[in-house]
Amino acid sequence: MNEDLRKRNKRNNLIILVVGIVIIIGIIAGFSIHNHLVATQTAAEKFARTHFNPNVKIDGVKVGKLTVKKATDKVNKNAKNVVTLKDNKLVYSYSTTSQTIDEQETSELFKKQQTKTPSDKSYSYTTKDLATAKNKLNSLKKAIINYKINGKSYKLKASELLNDVSYQNGKYQFGNTIKLTDKLNQIDKEVSTLHKSYKFTVPTGNKVKGKTITVKNKTWGWGVYVQKTRRLLLDAFAQGKTTFDGADAIYGLGYSTYAHGYGRSNHEIGNTYAVVSLKRQEVWLVRNGKLKVHLRDVVTGTMEGSKGDQTPRGVWYIHYKQRNATLRGSNDDGSSYASPVSYWMPFTLSGCGFHDASWRTDWSKTAYLKGGSHGCVNVKPSEIRSVWNNISKNEPVIIYE
Repeated sequence: MNEDLRKRNKRNNLIILVVGIVIIIGIIAGFSIHNHLVATQTAAEKFARTHFNPNVKIDGVKVGKLTVKKATDKVNKNAKNVVTLKDNKLVYSYSTTSQTIDEQETSELFKKQQTKTPSDKSYSYTTKDLATAKNKLNSLKKAIINYKINGKSYKLKASELLNDVSYQNGKYQFGNTIKLTDKLNQIDKEVSTLHKSYKFTVPTGNKVKGKTITVKNKTWGWGVYVQKTRRLLLDAFAQGKTTFDGADAIYGLGYSTYAHGYGRSNHEIGNTYAVVSLKRQEVWLVRNGKLKVHLRDVVTGTMEGSKGDQTPRGVWYIHYKQRNATLRGSNDDGSSYASPVSYWMPFTLSGCGFHDASWRTDWSKTAYLKGGSHGCVNVKPSEIRSVWNNISKNEPVIIYE
């Protein structure tokens, strides 16, 4: 019995010893795990004091676990920092020419999202400049300018004509403007008076209003200066204007590129002009609606021979007036001529104009058929002063058959 009791006691003591050892190991392991957790938490808290939380984004760029500096650099290399109006929609993209955020702004953002331990919080940030650009472009989408020109009006809608616009550094940046250009070219075709034909009543005899003929503008008239108009309209859109006067951007042809006739009455000829009839070999000078000069015996360009010698039909204008000029050119046989004149009033770039012709002896109605001028309107020396005194620079000259 005693022997059995001793054996049982030994077993119990062994069990107690093993259990004790297990308990001690458990306690030691528990302390170790606790210390590890504490150390991990401490390290995490320390890391969180200098690094963004794992899921934070700035303008769509992941900056989790990055320092303020590294986050700033990454955002500025990858963020969609530019918004563009394309085909009436806002499109966001990245540009190396625009900085999204500086280190101070990133630091302020870091303070807002900072926690003691890592979290799943997601944080986005939109820069002030990008928000301003968005508002500006949304406003531009609604802009309409009433384009007025010579009594006509056109509604120019930014949503239809401006398909590539951004807003940076406080200014609109206009990219492709082909739609606006096409619209202005269309308007030019509709309103331009250059090379257009129309009915006009010319003098007959001593009457200012005689017969009605069809005339065609050559250098007289005006057109839409598309390049300048486009630039001014873009400025107008940028400034929020709602109206635009087309007269601020028109052009003309010939010696002067200024527009001629815009807004005038009487088919934009006005009430002061010169008329030349080739068939009748006559000239009329009308001033302020009254006939001031009527010449019945001028000589115009030669009809036979070189077509370049004919006086050109159409509506032109006086380029300038000059006293004591020498007219130079070539005859049909290739020889040169130099003709001194006392009064010179050109109306074409090819050298046609009114002038005296002291060398001429044939002033008959048929002189121009075979022995006319090189395209000019020859006036008798005794009558040239009446022309000089009743005609001015930039006044229209109507020449018809």
